[in-house]
Amino acid sequence: MRCFVLVRDQDVSGFSGTGVVAEGVEFGDGRVVMRWVTRDVHSIVLHASIDELLKVHGHNGASHIEWMAEP
Repeated sequence: MRCFVLVRDQDVSGFSGTGVVAEGVEFGDGRVVMRWVTRDVHSIVLHASIDELLKVHGHNGASHIEWMAEP
């Protein structure tokens, strides 16, 4: 299991803002759970992989994943 945050460098939608906008976990089989931490969005989303997550939420490079250090 690996923890990450989704960092939005540019808010192309004008909705989520910039900086850390979500946090998540990648499980051993590659599946991903991500939770939005923006003030107006409180949803949890599931994706088959980090690549899929970035296709949907990466906005063509305007956002990136930062992996958290292991405890």
